[in-house]
Amino acid sequence: MSIEKVKNYFKKYDMENRIIELEESSATVREAADAIGCMEGEIAKTLSFQLSDRVILIVLAGDVKLDNHKYKEVFHEKSKMLEASLVEEKIGHQVGGVCPFGIKENVDVYLDVSLKKYKTVYPACGNSHSAIPLSIEEIEKYSNYQEWIDVSKPIEENSILC
Repeated sequence: MSIEKVKNYFKKYDMENRIIELEESSATVREAADAIGCMEGEIAKTLSFQLSDRVILIVLAGDVKLDNHKYKEVFHEKSKMLEASLVEEKIGHQVGGVCPFGIKENVDVYLDVSLKKYKTVYPACGNSHSAIPLSIEEIEKYSNYQEWIDVSKPIEENSILC
């Protein structure tokens, strides 16, 4: 099970006990914020993308969405989300629980600047009923990120948060 991989990952940092296991679903930003009792922006959503030569993860604040123009400027390719049926195979976690911890080798992680608005963020922990509270410094340390990027834009009113 994916959450066990994440627990084992955090065990080496003596942080596995900080993982919150929820009775309610945390598969969407809104569900996670409601279950945890935080603002939607504090949910650190992790999106999976297929580049021509590799798979990457981008962690964004829950109150923004991907800006395709900015993405293309950074990666020099049009954004292509990884097909849902391939996420667990390529990343190591199921849809709804994708996070940058305990992932497969050769998956690069990028952090979006939208996260920096918050003191604490809550990424998932491998399944759709989990999260862990992390400071920005902690998400930098434990995600093994490549770099900070700016590929987000605000979500307009009446948009769906994913």
